[in-house]
Amino acid sequence: MNRPDPPSEYLVISRGQWDADADAADIQAAIDAFYIWLDRLIDEGRMKTGQRLATGGATVSRNRIVTDGPFGEAKEVIGGYWFILARSLDEAAQIAAENPCMQYGLFYEIRPIDPQRGSAYAVTNETPGKH
Repeated sequence: MNRPDPPSEYLVISRGQWDADADAADIQAAIDAFYIWLDRLIDEGRMKTGQRLATGGATVSRNRIVTDGPFGEAKEVIGGYWFILARSLDEAAQIAAENPCMQYGLFYEIRPIDPQRGSAYAVTNETPGKH
């Protein structure tokens, strides 16, 4: 008996900011709908919970310089993350596209989780000029 491969895990990064002209009650309704949507997909085994990120933070560089931040343009703001379990990046993107908060300015970056340990010999996101 052939068993289908288990779904892969995808990180979803919530980006952007709420539309400045949106009514707070409408945004709250979208947030409430998001939690209902998320709970349903978790119950179905199609998502795992993540967390909202608090404001503030810091960045650290190789010289051990710590700065306040991260600071970026509004479109670069990361508000939180969660995980989707899907059989492909397309399927994960389709699930993320159903998020009720998209109607008020947020958008989502979906990244496959690489289950392999890091290696200096593998081509990864950190490999200069290799992607």
